[in-house]
Amino acid sequence: MENIEIIVLLLFGVTFLTVVSARRNFPLPIALIIVGLLISFIPGLPVIILDPELVFFVFLPPLLYEAAWKASWHEFKANIRPITMAAVGLVVFTTLCVGWAVHSLIDGISWAEAFLLGAIVSPPDAVAATSVTKGLGLSPRIISILEGESLLNDASGLIVYRYALAAILTGAFNIWEAGYQFLLVVGIGVGVGLGIGYTLYLIHRKFVTEALADVALTFLTPFASYLLAEHFHGSGVLAVVTTGLYLSYRSADMFTTDSRVQTYAVWEFVGFILNGLIFILLGLQMKMVLAELESLTTHGIWVLIGYGLVVSIVVILVRFIWLTPAAILPRQLFNRNNQRELFDRRNLVVIGWSGMRGVVSMAIALSIPLTLPNGDLFPNRNLIIFLTFCVIIVTLVAQGLTLPWVIRKLKMPRYSILAEEYEVRSRVLSAVMTHIEENMSDVDDVVLKRIKSSYQNRFERLQHTELPLPEKEQKFAETPALRIFNLFSRVQLEVIEVERSILQQLHREGKSNEEVLRKIESELDIEETRLQIELVK
Repeated sequence: MENIEIIVLLLFGVTFLTVVSARRNFPLPIALIIVGLLISFIPGLPVIILDPELVFFVFLPPLLYEAAWKASWHEFKANIRPITMAAVGLVVFTTLCVGWAVHSLIDGISWAEAFLLGAIVSPPDAVAATSVTKGLGLSPRIISILEGESLLNDASGLIVYRYALAAILTGAFNIWEAGYQFLLVVGIGVGVGLGIGYTLYLIHRKFVTEALADVALTFLTPFASYLLAEHFHGSGVLAVVTTGLYLSYRSADMFTTDSRVQTYAVWEFVGFILNGLIFILLGLQMKMVLAELESLTTHGIWVLIGYGLVVSIVVILVRFIWLTPAAILPRQLFNRNNQRELFDRRNLVVIGWSGMRGVVSMAIALSIPLTLPNGDLFPNRNLIIFLTFCVIIVTLVAQGLTLPWVIRKLKMPRYSILAEEYEVRSRVLSAVMTHIEENMSDVDDVVLKRIKSSYQNRFERLQHTELPLPEKEQKFAETPALRIFNLFSRVQLEVIEVERSILQQLHREGKSNEEVLRKIESELDIEETRLQIELVK
């Protein structure tokens, strides 16, 4: 019970950290890894060791499912070649290079253990990449490649990890059999993922109409997909990613409005709690890990930190070594126009410098078994966890904090998300106004006039909005047109606050039905959310 109380208190601290991170525009994954490090120095905190299989099952499926749910299938499909080369080829290359470096550098670590560490640190983290690059004005293609790579390489990294782990547990490894098994587990994982995705799509579309049931099903889906794929000896992680991508693509026509709003809110919360919790657990174990590691070397903790820095540098360099030929060869072989954009050297530098490791690598490291089948302690488990933590903190902090500076120095063309939003809103409103004119002539004149007026006003507001050009878009000051656009929303928000204050007064007096007050309050919340989203910031 004492351990639970401490974790709850630390989660309160993580929640407060999230508020500070948002206000200071500081990437949350970097803040979490720093907090995890600080927790390990707090005296008196207990050491909490969870069952490794429990860590693997509880954390990875929902985290990967949430990341897949947010990804765009169209962008993923359009960039499948660079994504696959990074997600499979780069993972294997990183595993081999890190394994060779670790085995050569550290005495007493076997080839299998070195490759195990290489597999753990090989996949960059989707959450870290999107959090750090958010608001930097990068091209959507670069973002989609980073997100797609992070999804697939988690699966390929975990498959390689399983083979390295099996080599340690059984003492045997056959490369040809491993290659065949790799293809088999990938095929089974994708097949199970598509099957679960299609089944859940039919259930949501034809049978489920309650928002709470929809939310519950989406929460259970990644675990069901993972367990079923593992039951058939496939890749549970790849099944989860496949299911997430499929259902994300189908989400527009399988959810009601209430289901969609509640589902997104629940998954934002789940992702936040799991990310915070994994770094808290890391901090609570790190003190024990460090204490046991100090006995491994006569030079103390600084030698271990030196090992961690060397492994981190290898991880960073290997990514750059791989990216250049991976970009040139497809361009030479296929000579397609869409390859030229990616081959821009500035894009390669940004993609190379965006290979931050994060929560997935940490969850994999914590899932290493405590003992071997014969009962002996797992060799160098604490060392592998420590080196994984070093790679995460170096890549997240060093690369994450310097990425904006790198982008500025490269003078990357800035993509304008505002301009695309303007275009989409204009197309939607134009189509709606055309539909009103052509199909609603029999509607009552008073009603039709009000509907036309509402959409016409929104359309005119867009037409008078002056958006900055992509290459000039920075933190811009409001133009006169933007000020008028925003003023309309701000006045409405002010009026909504007056309505809300009247509702609060009626609530305090206790003279009105509580259900009625909550319904009206919910309407105001939805309207306020819409207006807040419309504000051009």
